[in-house]
Amino acid sequence: MNLKDEVRYRLRLADGFLLEAKQDFKLERCRACVNDAQLAIENSGKAVLAFFDLTPKTHDPAQHLAALLRQRDLDETDQTRLQQLLPELLALGSREYFMTDYGDETTYTTPWDLYDREAAEAALQSTKRVFVNVQERLSKN
Repeated sequence: MNLKDEVRYRLRLADGFLLEAKQDFKLERCRACVNDAQLAIENSGKAVLAFFDLTPKTHDPAQHLAALLRQRDLDETDQTRLQQLLPELLALGSREYFMTDYGDETTYTTPWDLYDREAAEAALQSTKRVFVNVQERLSKN
């Protein structure tokens, strides 16, 4: 596996899902917007992990990023940037991955009833921040 190719691939995926999330938001497809935002943020997180030689198969890169922060001696800039990513990766992690597709099965709430315009906008803004942060971090190498 070529890790540089993996990083580029994950960033292209993140960029594509971010574009779709923006389109969904304009069309007021709130569930789809959150779904695509989640996939964009997930792939942004995976790009960072791949940069550090980690390529887990997961819908929750926040767990692996937290472990990376605990286990590796990173410079202060990396430490700060990666810590900034964690809350947003956690907010749009594996739970949202499943909720956007299946809804809340414990309350029988469909995905379309879970996500409104406010939730879609929050997810989109979070994803934009993470994507920019990751691009800036990875472009320095």
